[in-house]
Amino acid sequence: MTPEQARAYGITDAHAHIFPAKIAEKATGSVGAFYGIGMRHTGTAEALLEAAGQAGISRCLVCSTATKPGQAASINSFIAAVCTAHPALFGLGTVFPGEAGAEGELERIAALELHGVKLHPDFQQFDIDDARLFPLYRRCAALGLPILFHTGDDRYDFSAPRRLARVLERVDGLRAIAAHFGGYQRWDEAAQTLAGFPGLRFDTSSSLSLLPEERALSLLDRLGPERFFFGTDFPMWTPRQEVERLLALPLPDGIMRGILHRNFAQFFGLED
Repeated sequence: MTPEQARAYGITDAHAHIFPAKIAEKATGSVGAFYGIGMRHTGTAEALLEAAGQAGISRCLVCSTATKPGQAASINSFIAAVCTAHPALFGLGTVFPGEAGAEGELERIAALELHGVKLHPDFQQFDIDDARLFPLYRRCAALGLPILFHTGDDRYDFSAPRRLARVLERVDGLRAIAAHFGGYQRWDEAAQTLAGFPGLRFDTSSSLSLLPEERALSLLDRLGPERFFFGTDFPMWTPRQEVERLLALPLPDGIMRGILHRNFAQFFGLED
């Protein structure tokens, strides 16, 4: 598939981060410091939309993470307002797990017409399978709010793929997205533990530049290419380069179209 064909089919970026303009530079720098890499962009909505347009991306899922108690409500209001102002943006809310009122904030996320919840266990320092969080997960399931989990990091165990598998085995009806091919730097564990859950999807973010072609294709095959969404992890990576990395994989046209857009649209019940 050529980049021109990809543009014609439509491309959705299923994993991007944005911050209010007044803190965007500081927040972007903090993320880069956490991972020890230079960030390609500053994480504002305007910068994302410009970079996405250059890559032929027509929709971006946007989110941010509450890293301490008391942040979630303002983050959710910001994401909702930005998505109202920019219809190409598709927002997820966030909560701080364990904070008093977190389940009530889920109700507000639904009322704001955000489409799910982003959790980052390594930033927020909680084990995905901590039993104290199961009521939160069950409330997400009842509200129809999928959870986008950061998964995997060889420096931490909070977000290990096996922990997400335990949750999916125990919480009926929960729909989730395991970012970074199911487990950043823990891809073998993801392939061994996360295959076969019907409500689980994956994204390609922060992985395509690190995975050799053969390994990427093997993971797609093990986990199911029909369960994958394309994602850039903006502002960490440049959207155009991430599109080109995906298109370089020797995948059948139908599978590529699914990853670029169709799988995301079906999961979220979008008409297009």
